[in-house]
Amino acid sequence: MAQDSARMHPAPGGEAGDAHGDPGHGNLLTLTLGSVGVVYGDIGTSPLYALRESLAHTHAAGLVEGDVIGIVSLLLWALFLTVTIKYVLFLMRADNNGEGGTLALMALARRADSKFAAPVFFLGILGASLFSGDAIITPAISVLSAIEGLKLVTPLFEPYVLPVTVVILFTLFMAQSRGTGKVATFFGPVMLVWFLSIAVLGLMHIGDAPRVLNAFAPQHGLRFLGAHGWVGFLVLGSVFLAVTGAEALYADMGHFGRSPIQIAWVALVLPALVFNYLGQGALVLSNPAAIENPFFLAAPEWALLPLVILATMATVIASQATITGAFSLARQAIQLGLLPRLEIQHTSPTQEGQIFIPRVNHILLVGVLLLVLMFKTSSALASAYGIAVTASLVVDSCLAFVVVWKLWRWPLWGAAVVTGAFLCIEIAFFSANVVKLLDGGYVPVLVGSTMVVIMWTWLRGTRLLESKTHRDSIPMPDLVRMLEKSRPTRVPGTAIFLTSDTSVAPTALMHNIKHNKVLHERVFIISVRTEHTPRVDPSKRYEVEKLSDDFTRVTLHYGFMESPRVPAALASLRKAGLKFDIMTTSFFLGRRTLKTSASSGMPRWQDQLFVSLSKTAANATDFFSIPSDRVVELGAQVTV
Repeated sequence: MAQDSARMHPAPGGEAGDAHGDPGHGNLLTLTLGSVGVVYGDIGTSPLYALRESLAHTHAAGLVEGDVIGIVSLLLWALFLTVTIKYVLFLMRADNNGEGGTLALMALARRADSKFAAPVFFLGILGASLFSGDAIITPAISVLSAIEGLKLVTPLFEPYVLPVTVVILFTLFMAQSRGTGKVATFFGPVMLVWFLSIAVLGLMHIGDAPRVLNAFAPQHGLRFLGAHGWVGFLVLGSVFLAVTGAEALYADMGHFGRSPIQIAWVALVLPALVFNYLGQGALVLSNPAAIENPFFLAAPEWALLPLVILATMATVIASQATITGAFSLARQAIQLGLLPRLEIQHTSPTQEGQIFIPRVNHILLVGVLLLVLMFKTSSALASAYGIAVTASLVVDSCLAFVVVWKLWRWPLWGAAVVTGAFLCIEIAFFSANVVKLLDGGYVPVLVGSTMVVIMWTWLRGTRLLESKTHRDSIPMPDLVRMLEKSRPTRVPGTAIFLTSDTSVAPTALMHNIKHNKVLHERVFIISVRTEHTPRVDPSKRYEVEKLSDDFTRVTLHYGFMESPRVPAALASLRKAGLKFDIMTTSFFLGRRTLKTSASSGMPRWQDQLFVSLSKTAANATDFFSIPSDRVVELGAQVTV
């Protein structure tokens, strides 16, 4: 019943309105602290492994001072160019009614020009699919890298690193059903302590080798790449680990607003990361043996265990943010018709965005635990990390080009120069990560490819099924005229028939007339449409059309980040003057059992996959929050 409808218009000036972009001053500090806890968990824990893995490529040939400074320079400029300039200063201006993320950007790009609708839609599916690979790897590498610090406290802990990691991750996923509201209040303060701690650790060691400050000059990084050829190319793939999580800045804009996220980055997160990478580099320059784990070895011996505990808390928070993001993205994909309906549980009575999707949670848990048990160390997992994230950044830049050119109305050359500059950097990162394909990079590629096939199959199968149903159904105006002549037995009350296509008679309505031979006094044909906007203004929630004295056609509009609660919408209809008693109203739903067909238009394997996916879908009663005691289901067998 969820359909796409793109009937939006750009806000004055070419950009979408910033409904959530600029909070009031009273909430600014609270929102900024909240963004530190949720938005920056992933990128904030990158110092645990980014420099270590980057230096590992040159360590075998002996440690050279120019190499350390060059690699630190690459790390810093990756933060400056990719995160600060692209996301914080540029892309966050491309908000869809205050919301960000790949699907929100896709919606803006589709709005910009219908000629690009097909490639833009494919890019949106690709970006959403790639995130699924990232969502599995982030908890695994983050928590594992933190727990590995126990080995430095004492070698006796080494056999327990893997079991402790598995226990923490299992506990984290099992706690998801309880909601994150109460825990989230601690995210901001904990991450604030984390960033201040890593900043202090870095500042403690910069004095060990002040020449590391030369890393601010970009020529040192460029010289390193030019001098090392293939090895420099491999290092670039590890350098990218420093900016994983950059897309979270954009994706979480709707939760906190543009200004809090920007302030948190400029005032706290970026300085802390810069100080820490400089400090790690200086430590390695002064003590080459620290290359084993420069992050934890930067701490005094007495502070090592507390730092491991703090790092574990920070990585759990980073994992929580990724899991929450996976739930939100899955709901958006469901609303946009890219995935079958899944059970969505709301874990907060006041916050719409706090949701739990059991099936997604279970899939993530299995995937994360398999990765930990397969790769065993964060260094091995680092080889699997990067391909999905770099590809996601490339997708964002391609979509941004369409938005900047068509929606913001920049000249073609201007849009091409700006987004092209970002693409050059990101394609270099992507190419450097592709070489990791056989060393573990196949994992996110396999996950992402699977999701692309699933989304493509569901979208294609749904459209074929809707086309066939429309072709074989009776137009509603024709049915109304037929019923005025035949006049079946009328019974008191109101009947509501939910359907994806209000232009033709719902299957449940036809079965009710055919088998029960009765019709209610008032009949509502209701369809739920998902708009290409995160939320729909309540005043534009519904459209009502009278087909006759007895028949009314209603279209309910929801954003792709909203839950379609039909009873709440019906309450609004009653307030608007439509008279019916909800207690004497029956909801009629059609339950279709799908069978494969040789003439479906899809290959047999895709037919079978579509039918299997349809069996996993949650029933409409739960999905649309309809009281189960008011529902009548009428089933039918349908060939795809």
